[in-house]
Amino acid sequence: MEVKPGAGQVVTLEKFGDVQLHIEWATPSVVKGEGQERGNSGVFLMGRYEVQVLDSYQNETYYHGQAGAVYKQYAPLVNASRKPGEWQTYDIVFHAPHFDEMGKALDRARITVLHNGVLIQNNVEIFGITYHDRAPVYIPHAPLESLTLQDHGNPIRYRNIWIRRL
Repeated sequence: MEVKPGAGQVVTLEKFGDVQLHIEWATPSVVKGEGQERGNSGVFLMGRYEVQVLDSYQNETYYHGQAGAVYKQYAPLVNASRKPGEWQTYDIVFHAPHFDEMGKALDRARITVLHNGVLIQNNVEIFGITYHDRAPVYIPHAPLESLTLQDHGNPIRYRNIWIRRL
């Protein structure tokens, strides 16, 4: 499937908490733009916590905005990106945050990401919603939420998506 520019986010009807996710994605083979303008999208766990999708092959941009970054929180440990247009894989293990009755985060979300089989995020603690324009913060939410693929104005292809609860 393809997230077409302007079509809106792709959101699952089913909701998830702790999961193992496999997803394959490809940015456009013809390079247009630079930095964050090249094949930008994102995999949003629980609709809030983004693993960046980006054409990061020979593409300089800010360190915590590269492919595989926990957006604006953690740069990937290494750039494992393939050439534009080639299929890439993310294998993600995600543990959802837990909140008390007052809405305070008791356990922060944690994530491990392998990009094309290479470990790029190793059980890192997510500091809150991965905003692009402000500091992360936890806002209480349901224990199960949708998986979202971002429409960021670039045609990104996805295939072989599977998710299982942990």
